[in-house]
Amino acid sequence: MKKSTTRGLIALAIVLAGAFILNPLYVLNEGNQAIVIRFGEIVNSARDAGLHVKMPFIDSVVTYPKKVMSLDGDSQRIPTKENQFIIVDTTSRWRITDPIKFYESLTTIEAAYSRVSDIIDSAVRTVITGSSLNEVVRNSNLINELQHRENFALGADADEVELSQLSGEKITYEAISMGRQELSNEMTSNAREKVLDFGIELLDIVPRQIKYSDELTESVYNRMIKERNQIAQTFRSTGEGKKAEWMGKLENEKKGLLSDAYNRAETLKGEADAKASKIYADAYSRDPEFYAFWKSIETYKTTLPNFDKILSTDMDFFKYLYSVNGR
Repeated sequence: MKKSTTRGLIALAIVLAGAFILNPLYVLNEGNQAIVIRFGEIVNSARDAGLHVKMPFIDSVVTYPKKVMSLDGDSQRIPTKENQFIIVDTTSRWRITDPIKFYESLTTIEAAYSRVSDIIDSAVRTVITGSSLNEVVRNSNLINELQHRENFALGADADEVELSQLSGEKITYEAISMGRQELSNEMTSNAREKVLDFGIELLDIVPRQIKYSDELTESVYNRMIKERNQIAQTFRSTGEGKKAEWMGKLENEKKGLLSDAYNRAETLKGEADAKASKIYADAYSRDPEFYAFWKSIETYKTTLPNFDKILSTDMDFFKYLYSVNGR
């Protein structure tokens, strides 16, 4: 009895040792998927994590990730619809959905990166070449809906000014029909159809960076300078207009003040002359002889120093000066 039990345990140990040596099982970790290859032919695939069976020695297991992978494309110098060159740098996300197709068409992840990158670059070039520059760099027409304000004046505390307040009209930019996001979706759709045969799902293509080429950069800078010069000219013209307006108001105010002052001065002079005439009349009426004498003396004092002629003393004008009686 003991011998038979011992023999059974030995046989079991031999079987277990043989199974361990032959290794008929393989472990598939979470986040991976695998295919089983026998003599160059795919005989099985697995997508669930855990223990899986294979034929020892003759089966080999190829593992691929199920996770989403990223692919950063090379920078491309691409002409737009207006034949203006821009430099586009994209990034994309993709994953393996069918490991059997993937193995049959590409086999390795490195080959997939190369092939998918070529397809994405082609799709990006095709879409951008048929689109205008505004469509590529802008995403919506929101720029035309916003009320733009800028701090044109000097100083950090200067009030922001709407350019439309100066020029009298709002700046309107060219409207777009699609925009950058729609173009990205179109790139993704074009490339997605071509990678389906590889067992790959392309999730998206996103332009990571769009730069102007050297010659276009200079053109853009010149346009920006021109726009700023136009804004400066608008400020200068508006300032000159405001200056003329205020100078006109100032001149009108000045004329109004001078007119009022002249009217008041003439009124006061009239009132003074009237009072003086009344005083003279009152004085004359009290003693006409003395009044005539006094006025003659005042006249002598004013006129005689300026005489450069010899006059006769028999004139009535000198009756008080040469009269024996002084009258």
